[in-house]
Amino acid sequence: MKTESQEKISKILENYSYKPEKLIPILQKVQDEYNYLPKDVMDFIAYKLNIPSARVFGVATFFAHFAITPKGKYIIKVCDGTACHVKKSEAIINKIKEKLNLTNSNTSEDGLFTLECVSCLGACGLAPVVVIGGDVHAQVTTQQISDLIDGIKNEAKK
Repeated sequence: MKTESQEKISKILENYSYKPEKLIPILQKVQDEYNYLPKDVMDFIAYKLNIPSARVFGVATFFAHFAITPKGKYIIKVCDGTACHVKKSEAIINKIKEKLNLTNSNTSEDGLFTLECVSCLGACGLAPVVVIGGDVHAQVTTQQISDLIDGIKNEAKK
């Protein structure tokens, strides 16, 4: 792990007074920094908190909020709950996979996008719903999702 990474993590740990009982909020802050929890970073946290690496890894893998594999810059969350599924969210998911060439991974090769299928986004009246980077898109069609992805790609090139 690079020295600058160690400094970032040490600052986060310092903000929580190096308390092992603050492991969850520490991991949340670290994930905010990296968009996932790298193994070497989890090992460093364990070392600095004087706890087993297995404990850090166990917490990171227990909670669905945490990711231990890299995610794209833009997270595309597609609801596939009952209301969205009935309104054809599966077609949207398939369009995203096709558009981003997702075969063995949910993250695009360019590292720009990660697809996450979720069971509910709490907006059933807007089905099918897609959230990209915190922006909610209602009654999405396959053409709209294609256009949204193209727009983000174009913006990222600038």
